Amino acid sequence: MFAVLSRARKALRTAAIVATAGWLAACDASMIPDMGGSSAGRGGPQIDPGAPVKVALLVPQSDSGAGIIARDLENAARLAIADLDGVSIDLAVYDTAGSPATAAAQAQRAVDEGARIILGPLRGEAAVEASKVVADEGVNVMAFSNNASIAGGNLFILGPTYENTASRLLAYGKRQGRSSVAILHSDDVPGQVGKAAIQQAAAQNGVQVAAVQPYPLSIEGVTTAAQGMSRVAATSGADSVFITTDATNAAMPLLLQVMPENGLNPAQTQYIGLTRWDVKPELFSYPGAQGAWFALPNQAMQRNFSSRYSTAYGATPHPLAGLAFDGIAAIGALVEQGRRDALTGKALTQSAGFQGTGGVFRLKPDGTNERGLAVATVQNNQMVILDPAPSSFSGAGF
Repeated sequence: MFAVLSRARKALRTAAIVATAGWLAACDASMIPDMGGSSAGRGGPQIDPGAPVKVALLVPQSDSGAGIIARDLENAARLAIADLDGVSIDLAVYDTAGSPATAAAQAQRAVDEGARIILGPLRGEAAVEASKVVADEGVNVMAFSNNASIAGGNLFILGPTYENTASRLLAYGKRQGRSSVAILHSDDVPGQVGKAAIQQAAAQNGVQVAAVQPYPLSIEGVTTAAQGMSRVAATSGADSVFITTDATNAAMPLLLQVMPENGLNPAQTQYIGLTRWDVKPELFSYPGAQGAWFALPNQAMQRNFSSRYSTAYGATPHPLAGLAFDGIAAIGALVEQGRRDALTGKALTQSAGFQGTGGVFRLKPDGTNERGLAVATVQNNQMVILDPAPSSFSGAGF
């Protein structure tokens, strides 16, 4: 227990810094939920599907903090282009320098130079500015952001959302007889947004939110909340506890240690995680992780993409690189159908969706996205898939 406290204290200090550093505006491996943004536009340019389609890729090449991500996004986009059969994509790359103003200027330049659709930028605030300047020219933007609050109009986001994850897990839980959930969330931006995503997903799936319990990012705050969760669950009648944690998952080890020690038995109350626990497999050894649920993309497809990328470029791709591949894959699939309206909002939001690096996905009319996810658990300190990721949007996972 003392070792857990020592590690948690250091991690929570880091998490507090991250939480105050503009987390909501960034796009990273964490996720932000679909908050019901305005409807995305159905318009866009008409194209000749038999001619090369000019696609602009906006990435922060000269941003010292994101240059590696920019490189990997471009590499992944070119890998996707090489996959296309009978479709010619003319990819032009523009440097946003990580600046919203530069992103806007480069988006306008790209359209002036013939771009029919924009892939990127990376961060939410840059995507908003880029989409604004090209909206009047009917050009759609497919950003790498996961900030669903910015989506709508001519701006679509490719990053995975909390609402998508929460809905997958609660729908699965409902089929397993779990109908009442207590939400345990960090009292910071990612925690608040995660809480809202769970509440929205619960309403969509007929699950009752029995209680909501925040915790501050401190050892004392996490410990007190964890110690009290058994009482909260018992008093509210919750049969599950849905944990959001903070932007870096720093509190998770302490929660998974202290809650079972204080009467919240994971054999009776279902633990559910909103973030991917498999990226921190050291979590699997904690008592609260045993039998818990979390969601993740199709692992076979992700491994396939990573292997192909490594073969082509001699390195492992950044976790966000697959978003660029997905964007090109969607554009290519629509152009391959011979559609003159392939780059319109109507086409981009086709209900059948597309096959991406993590499985099936589709863009939604509100500008957010839906991705096919697997439900996993922990057994004997190992990850086990309980319900595989669906291969189409007619599967049980949707």
